[in-house]
Formats: sequence, structure tokens, C-alpha cells
Amino acid sequence: MFYTAQFWLSITFFAFYFSWGIFMPYWNAWLISEKQMSVEAASLLIAAGLLVRAVSTFFAFPALSAKYPSGTLLKWFTVLSLLTAMLFIPASSYSALLIVMILFNFIYPIMMPMGDSMGALLMKTDRIHYGKSRSWGSIGYTVSVLIIGVATAVFTDAVILYMFIASTLFMIGAAFYYTPPVLRERGELRRVPLRQLFRSKRFVTALLVCVLIQGAHAAYYNYGVLYLQHLDVSSVWIGVILNIAVAAEIIFFSVADRFLRHTSVPAMFFGAAIAAVIRWTMMFLFPAVTVYLFAQLFHALTFGLAHYAFIRLLYEEFDSSEIPAAQGVYSSLGMGLSVAVLTFGAGYLYETSPQLAFLGMSFVALPAVLISFFMLKGKR
Repeated sequence: MFYTAQFWLSITFFAFYFSWGIFMPYWNAWLISEKQMSVEAASLLIAAGLLVRAVSTFFAFPALSAKYPSGTLLKWFTVLSLLTAMLFIPASSYSALLIVMILFNFIYPIMMPMGDSMGALLMKTDRIHYGKSRSWGSIGYTVSVLIIGVATAVFTDAVILYMFIASTLFMIGAAFYYTPPVLRERGELRRVPLRQLFRSKRFVTALLVCVLIQGAHAAYYNYGVLYLQHLDVSSVWIGVILNIAVAAEIIFFSVADRFLRHTSVPAMFFGAAIAAVIRWTMMFLFPAVTVYLFAQLFHALTFGLAHYAFIRLLYEEFDSSEIPAAQGVYSSLGMGLSVAVLTFGAGYLYETSPQLAFLGMSFVALPAVLISFFMLKGKR
């Protein structure tokens, strides 16, 4: 059991998303409280990091995947993530933080498409259940958010960086203890020209839908903690509230393989797009903790369903050699560049009124409803 592809992928997802549960929701708050950045300055640093992430996942990840085994790359990047995270300790000026942020975001986030790419590849070679392993990533995120919520209440936001550094040690341990055979060799992996991927109309259309749906999470990812603080929620309860979204995500991924195996990709995108418009509109119209709590349940659809649909599309549309490149494009544009661009806009809206940031995200998700509807109509 401990040396199977399914178990290894589950542990790998758990380790990465444990660290992601510290970095994604709390880094903005850490920059503001510990590095004395304004909301606007911190937002610029976060957005700059997201832009670099988009570049690294678009160009560096596919190129490296064509030259080196995925298991080897995972080991390299976990170690490099630890080393670059430690550079945040001495960095104090804005320029120093910007340099470290750029370097760190070139390395650390690349492990997200790497994990999904390995999952899609193992679906083909080892017949693993992607949703089952990915749900363990959500569990890791849940555990870390709960821990960091309590830790910041006791030790202040200063503990965020040191807990993240400790989490990278966990990632290193997971990466080194075992590697599935197919990930030890390059196998069929090769450099895939981007024009080859973009010949697929399904891929291009699905990518556009994901850019809109996943990008619309920008306000939530970067200002969710600040917004809850604005609503006078304590640090401990912030961790609990954030975990409601992840709990919904865990449940979704644990049952997705079983309940969605006969559901088409366009139908899944259509459901995710409608859920996104409803979720962000609710948060704009009703600035209350109870509504925020209820809206958290929609994360299973706005993130989980959209993400699962795209991974399914990769499995259906491409062969093993093309999956890393396709995954890199998705992570770069759908999870990086779109969030980076919208973080800038959401920052200005948040400065005007916190609620306006969520209204803006609702308008961003709206075209995805129309596009996915036409995808569904074409499917029928």
C-alpha cells in the first residue's frame, strides 16, 4: 500500500496543498502585518508573483518536463522552494521583497501543474483515481488552514513564514520517499509545440472558460482573509470559515470519479460557471458572515468542478506526451495569469469598497456561462 502510485500521489498532493493552505490565503496578510506593506503595495507584490508564476508554468514547466523525469523535477523543486522561502526572512525593503517574490514564484507554484500532470499521466498508466488522490490535497489544505488560524491567534502573523518553511520540509520528505516507475523515466515525454495543443478546439474553448472561472477567484484568494477581518471575525474563526470551502472541495473530489464519470465536460463547465456568478454576487449583495459561510460551499463547484472538468478534458483529448505541456498552459493562463491580472483590478475595487471586488468577479465569470452553454449545445 505504501509504495503504490495511488498512495504516493495522495501524499504528494497532501504535502503540497498543506503548504498552499499557508501561502495562498495568508501571504497577503503576512506582507501587510509583518513587512508593513499597504494593501495596494502587498497586492502589487502578489500580482507580480502571479505573473511570474504564469511565465514559469507556461514556458519552464513544459520545457523541463520534456528533458527530465517528473519524479526528478519534483525533488528539485521541493528543495528549491525551501531555499527561496528562507530568503523572505532577511528581505525587508520593497525592492528586496519584489526580487524574492519573483524568484520564489518562479519555483514554488510550478509544483501545482506538476502534480496534476503526474495525476493525469498515472490515470493512463496505472489507472489511478485522480479525484481520490486530489481530495487528499484538499485535506492537507484544510489541516494547514486550521493550524495556521490557531497559530496566528496565539503567536500573531509572524508565525506564517516559519510555518510555511516547515511545510516545505514535509514536501521534501514526500518527494523523496518513493517515486512511481513511470515518473522515473522520461518515457514518451517530449517538447510539444504549443500550436499542436491549440489545434484542439475543445482545449482552447475549455481553457477560455477556466481563465474566466478560475481567474474570478482572485478577490477571494487574495482578500478573503482581509475581508473576514473587515467583518470582525477572529483569527481562529477565519481558519474555520476558510476550511468550509475546502471541506466542500474534499467531499466533491472524493465522489467525483464515481458520480461524474458519465457527465460531459461541457455540462460540468456550465454548472461551475453558474455557481461562480451566484457565489460572487451573493458576497456582493449580502456583506455578512453567515452569507460568507454559505457561499463557501460553492467552492466545490467554482473551483473543484471546473478543475476536475479540465483534468478530464486533458485525459480525453491528449496522449501522455502532450499532457505536461497542456497542463502547463492551463496552470499558466487559467490559474496564474488570469488571477494575476484580476488581482490588480480587485485590489483597486477592494480599496473603494470590499464588496465591489466580489461584484467585479461576478462580471468576470458571466461570459463563462455563455461559452459553456454553447459548448453544451454543441455537444448535444
